[in-house]
Amino acid sequence: MAGFRLTIENGSFRDVHGRQITLRGINVAGDAKYPNKPEQPSHVGENFFDGDNVKFTGRPFPKEEAHLHFSRLKRFGYNTIRYVFTWEAIEAAGPGIYDEEWIQHTIDVLRVAKRYGFYIFMDPHQDVWSRFSGGSGAPMWTLYAAGLNPQSFAATEAAIVHNVYPEPHNFPKMIWSTNYYRLAAATMFTLFFAGRDFAPKCIIDGVNIQDYLQDHFLRACAHLAQRIHEAGDIENDVVFGWESLNEPNKGMIAYEDISVIPKEQNLKKGTCPTIWQTILTGSGRAVEVDTWDMGGMGPYKVGRALIDPSGEQAWLPADYDESRYGYKRDPGWKLGQCIWAQHGVWDPATDSLLKKDYFGKHPTTGEHVDYPYFSNRYFMDFFRKYRDTIRAIHPNAIILLQGPTMELPPKIIGTPDGDDPLLVYAPHWYDGITLMTKKWNRVWNVDVIGILRGKYWSPAFGIKIGETAIRNCFKNQHATMRQEGLDYIGNHPCVMTEFGIPYDMDDKNAYKTGDYSSQSAAMDANHYGVEGAGLEGYTLWLYMTKNDHELGDQWNGEDLSIFSVDDKLLPESPLPKSHSRDGSSSSIATPTGTKDDDLDDDSSVTPANIKRTLTNPSISSVSTQRQPELTNSPGYRAAEAYVRPAPIATAGTVKKYGFDLRSCQFNVTIQAPEGAKPDTPTVVFLPDYHFPKDACQVEVSTGKWEIRSDEEETTPLQKLRWWHGEGEQTLRVTGVVKQVNGGSGEGTEVGYYDQVFNQAKGFLDACVIM
Repeated sequence: MAGFRLTIENGSFRDVHGRQITLRGINVAGDAKYPNKPEQPSHVGENFFDGDNVKFTGRPFPKEEAHLHFSRLKRFGYNTIRYVFTWEAIEAAGPGIYDEEWIQHTIDVLRVAKRYGFYIFMDPHQDVWSRFSGGSGAPMWTLYAAGLNPQSFAATEAAIVHNVYPEPHNFPKMIWSTNYYRLAAATMFTLFFAGRDFAPKCIIDGVNIQDYLQDHFLRACAHLAQRIHEAGDIENDVVFGWESLNEPNKGMIAYEDISVIPKEQNLKKGTCPTIWQTILTGSGRAVEVDTWDMGGMGPYKVGRALIDPSGEQAWLPADYDESRYGYKRDPGWKLGQCIWAQHGVWDPATDSLLKKDYFGKHPTTGEHVDYPYFSNRYFMDFFRKYRDTIRAIHPNAIILLQGPTMELPPKIIGTPDGDDPLLVYAPHWYDGITLMTKKWNRVWNVDVIGILRGKYWSPAFGIKIGETAIRNCFKNQHATMRQEGLDYIGNHPCVMTEFGIPYDMDDKNAYKTGDYSSQSAAMDANHYGVEGAGLEGYTLWLYMTKNDHELGDQWNGEDLSIFSVDDKLLPESPLPKSHSRDGSSSSIATPTGTKDDDLDDDSSVTPANIKRTLTNPSISSVSTQRQPELTNSPGYRAAEAYVRPAPIATAGTVKKYGFDLRSCQFNVTIQAPEGAKPDTPTVVFLPDYHFPKDACQVEVSTGKWEIRSDEEETTPLQKLRWWHGEGEQTLRVTGVVKQVNGGSGEGTEVGYYDQVFNQAKGFLDACVIM
């Protein structure tokens, strides 16, 4: 273990002292999804298609501001960062042309993060392939390489793109995510993972499009990893690992019949074409398709709509000049024609579907291709290449495996892949009902994972009634996914690298009133889920530096950031008064022989620089707000629900822990090994907002404890250190219950949990259970 700041032993993260590290983290930052030269959030259409000439230097934020953001996140109690970057940021200008300025900026920002003691893993992020197909991630030239024309996606609905939407401020909620089932993204993911099998005619620079795309992606990540390695002071010390491609998608692979919407496609919103229909509209045909919306009870059909491209195609014209990219397309791959027609899937002369099951069986072997086939073959083939590419540069990198969202992981337990000692399972989970409707339903929710896994003979039995049932449902879904990781991948840590809530609930009512009670309830329930499921860590989605009430995260109408320039941060306690090392506010003196600087990971920043950074205003002096009514009463943005106590370093193994916001009580149970070092404490982050050190009660099963904010360390974080005995040990800390539902600390005396209870009780009293 010597020489590594973080490693894995028996399915747990461990530090250099052998203590279990719980990763409590956040995604940093949403700003990384779009360029800043020019500044091009998703509602800006000007020069959008000049994608070869964009720069991401300054993302996720200028290095001059890094201290402000990292000190803020440290104050929130985070010890881990999922560092968001995109392939486009590295290689936007063209194949093999890397942006060294952005890479150096990234290294500079990571060096600042190192001073705050964060554990960081790198996240090559994408959503529905690319900004030009409605999301983020891949450079524009990848779409041209595949023979697609991004400038025709709007007319053909090959993708719904916010930047070119006629009324960007009326962009439908969450419509961007439907792009996975439209021509552009579905084609790109099919080519990326299985082009050799399903598109053998697509040859570019002498290789299949699958290898061309994968190799460029891998080389771009490798180039960044190499530069981080060469920096000499980041690898292992701060960047401990790399996650595989964010939210990979199978595209058209495993569709048994492309003329129907598969039963597993639960997302239906707006126009909802089948794959066959999106292929037709992509070739200029007019097609009538079903339209759907998302309501309180899930998706429902609302009618039909005609998509008429008027002959415009989503494919590049036959005479298109693509010489600027320097690649050479094989003569057998004809521009101006749908590649799926070229592979015999359909006949453009008659518009007839010839092979509805083309993607449901292997074109040469005839093998049945289903989701497990995709996961265990196509995805794992890519994952092995990614892992080996990173490890060739960063030999001891912890690799986080992320498969398609909320699907079963690949079955690799007991194989060389599954026996990797530095492997982590990294699933994602979202409360889809709240995310799609942008309302927090305090009365019922749905066990989505249970329904997807066939747990109920009828989906109706997956409905959970009442707040307690909803919270336990969230916990059980996370626990199920963790167990799936153990069953399918092996005894490895499970880190939920994305979960989160929309803040613009109820038509942005909180932005008008300052009342974040719905957001607080949703955020608390989400954290109750990840804390109670036994995960080894999580990274909340999202921290965004430029979020505002008008446009949210500046990306596709999403608004999940815990920070907004139009809201306030929780009040900060003053820096602790000078005190002796024996801790005037503690129940004991620090044991002799214990040097706290060796036991905490945050001793690299001086009091001077942390005090300097914390004097920066928490709200931007320049607001982007255009609707004054949305900032009448700025609130704390439900911060009381995400600024939570948590074990930081455990002298043993965490058996369970959790924070009850209503009673302001934190409980943790650990298993301490025999022969544990008596001078090595378990350390808990104890936010002073909930737990003023002079007004909280501590109960321990055995041992000694102290509460202290060490002003000589990085940040004046309040921590509880606990020296305990062997075997099972328990800790309970009770803080001060506060009213949290008002933006300015004014309002009703009834807490929001009581409101939830009363609403749920009224609903249940009015129901007759059959």
